[in-house]
Amino acid sequence: GAGRILSRGAAKRSLRGRDVARELESRGITVKTGDIPSLAEEASKAYKDVTEVIDVVHQAGISKKVVMATPIGVIKG
Repeated sequence: GAGRILSRGAAKRSLRGRDVARELESRGITVKTGDIPSLAEEASKAYKDVTEVIDVVHQAGISKKVVMATPIGVIKG
């Protein structure tokens, strides 16, 4: 993963799980969870920009860019 910019606790305090579910579903991402409030932990805003992370890793020669994956689902238990 890209790494977090918000801890799980900070994400739950500052974001609402229902809002995160709506945002993900509006992007065509299926959401399955037994605990809607905990879904805040998986919000896009809780993570670093993966494109920036990949660019840094690629430029450092640690790895090569080979494919861009698109999320299709989030399962949070």
